Amino acid sequence: MGMLIGLAPQISVMIDLHTHSIFSDGELIPSELVRRAVVHGYSAIAITDHVDFTNIEFVLDAMKKTSFLEEEWGIRVLTGVELTHVPPGKIARLADKARSLGADIIVVHGETTSEPVAPGTNAAALRSDIDILAHPGLITTDEVECARENGVLLEITARCGHNRTNGYVARIACEIGCDLIVNTDAHAPDDLITEEMALTVAMGAGLTERDCVAAVRTNPKRLIDAKG
Repeated sequence: MGMLIGLAPQISVMIDLHTHSIFSDGELIPSELVRRAVVHGYSAIAITDHVDFTNIEFVLDAMKKTSFLEEEWGIRVLTGVELTHVPPGKIARLADKARSLGADIIVVHGETTSEPVAPGTNAAALRSDIDILAHPGLITTDEVECARENGVLLEITARCGHNRTNGYVARIACEIGCDLIVNTDAHAPDDLITEEMALTVAMGAGLTERDCVAAVRTNPKRLIDAKG
């Protein structure tokens, strides 16, 4: 941890824009997820439950009701979704639907090496109105170029299994100049992390200290600031 001493914040400002509640496959109701995030030093969290065309209205209607937690606990709570195992040809349409229904943060479940995500998902997602491509696996250079051009953040994940390709994603993104973001993809209480651990995850992916700070602090903050 010696290399990270200079990066540890005096006051934690952890931002995590990929988490799950019981409204998909997470273990916690939104209020407990947010409360535990506060205890971990979070300043902002997006609850991005898994959706497709069958449940998107239900999930977003529920998530929009979490705003009462912000004032109570002094944390920004963003309404989000993760478009998951959606056929590539339908991703753009569902992303537009999510935005029209009030989603602040739209994540797409990328072509991780640990699940049978349909080939072409990364490319289709990056041509759509989304914010983050989660755990994008062995993403191609052309796809990373597309992410850079369209301002989509590529995820470095703390989640076991999905994190197998963190180093590859970090390297190719840095070579092309595409912005990264560190998220937890939290499904359970123990998946939440401190900002110091997020910096460790970024460093473990091979990022420089400057790029660690960008992925953990600068890029997520810029994204949520753009949401107003």
